[in-house]
Amino acid sequence: MPVPLYQAQAELFRTLGHPLRIRVLELLCEGPKQVRELLAAIEVEAPNLSQQLAVLRRAGLVTARREGPTVVYELAGADVSEMMRAARRILTELLADQHELLAELEQTR
Repeated sequence: MPVPLYQAQAELFRTLGHPLRIRVLELLCEGPKQVRELLAAIEVEAPNLSQQLAVLRRAGLVTARREGPTVVYELAGADVSEMMRAARRILTELLADQHELLAELEQTR
């Protein structure tokens, strides 16, 4: 029996529910990166990064390819990059609304 769309979407959002995974996706929006580049940018232990990359790979959000002794990761498609941009737009709007509310509250003191 196929999984309902809403369950698949919930699983996708659970996958995105880790700050390190979001950071990896943000970095990969800039273009493909070698593991050592990701490690340098994120400053996390290699096993932890490896674990999070595996989760993103299983979810189909990133792909990996070998270039000699190095593994290079990249986004699985332009839709992943668009999703990350959409998330930033939504968050920007939410924070702007909160900033406006805070300003209103401060004026009523």
